[in-house]
Amino acid sequence: MIKPVGTDTLHPLFVYDSDAHDALSHEAESLPSLLISSQAAGNAVMMGAGYFNPLTGFMSVADAMGAAEKMTLTDGSFFPVPVMCLVESTDAIGDAKRIALRDPNVEGNPVLAVMDVDAIEEVSDEQMQVMTERVYRTTDPEHPGVAAFNSQGRLAVSGAIQVLNFSYFITDFPDTFRTAVEIRNEIQERGWHKIVAFQTRNPMHLAHEELCHMAMDRLGCDGLVIHMLLGKLKPGDIPAPVRDAAIRKMVELYFPPNSAMVTGYGFDMLYAGPREAVLHAYFRQNMGATHFIIGRDHAGVGDYYGAFDAQSIFEDEVPPGALDIEIFKADHTAWSKKLNRVVMMREAPDHSKEDFILLSGTKVREMLGRGEAPPKEFSRPEVAQILIDYYQSLN
Repeated sequence: MIKPVGTDTLHPLFVYDSDAHDALSHEAESLPSLLISSQAAGNAVMMGAGYFNPLTGFMSVADAMGAAEKMTLTDGSFFPVPVMCLVESTDAIGDAKRIALRDPNVEGNPVLAVMDVDAIEEVSDEQMQVMTERVYRTTDPEHPGVAAFNSQGRLAVSGAIQVLNFSYFITDFPDTFRTAVEIRNEIQERGWHKIVAFQTRNPMHLAHEELCHMAMDRLGCDGLVIHMLLGKLKPGDIPAPVRDAAIRKMVELYFPPNSAMVTGYGFDMLYAGPREAVLHAYFRQNMGATHFIIGRDHAGVGDYYGAFDAQSIFEDEVPPGALDIEIFKADHTAWSKKLNRVVMMREAPDHSKEDFILLSGTKVREMLGRGEAPPKEFSRPEVAQILIDYYQSLN
């Protein structure tokens, strides 16, 4: 199986030993505590689950700046984005060296992790601007990722963490949320050797389904991991339980047995386009995938990124040898009226736009809201019905 990033074996930060977990949970209740941001909570979950291997905790400002500017930490290791615990005030912890981090996304704000504090540093406006510009390629406050990153405060609390739970993900999505450890174990149990991962924050229409089949066929993969983002999205995105039901129905009906896993991970979407594509590849290697599909405008939002910037960054900016996972570069896929099947648009140079069945997201949402299924060339009817039921429930 493919090795994790930077180590021979995975080092998740969740405390799995039950006695140690009980002792740490008891200790945490007496520690000074910080209520952290949703983004920091997502980072803690990802570290606990092994996806951010080999990070041991939240980055210092120097490491965060290195990650932002050149994807390299002060010790020379590779990481594509800052992983920070930014807060507005540290009055609640004073100069304590061991603290509890509390979850903002669960009622009662339970302890999510215990941290050994290395440093509390003030992040300057200039440093925040540099990190924002390098990671998001814009400082526009209308960009949802920029807005979330810059709303967290300017005090960076860094240090190693031990994770005690996986926030709301394991309770709200018990059939879907999986750690990198669990996915690696299941890949081994299924006997897969070459595995392609597909990222989604939306339901999968026919073009997405066919793209996965194309990637599996062309790469000779024996397994597909459909890996859903379960964290916070932007307003208007379809809720995770609806996406989950739609994707599971598609896999049940249109994929052979033991060829696809439907899983999810707990993280808030950054909408950082190219830089987030590298992060996505990073943690897919940690969960055991050998290949990762990156299509047009991967992890983008609005018009901030070029259509294929998320592919070119791997050649132009990622340090050579930083990742072992291979990228399957995809174009937009759509139904060809000429060929009577789904194709990658770049592989049909004799086609005009009118030769494809293309529907905007707005158009699809309007149809579903009226109880109309999109054409069968666009969406499987069984999948469309789940989405129709959801949109009609909003009326």
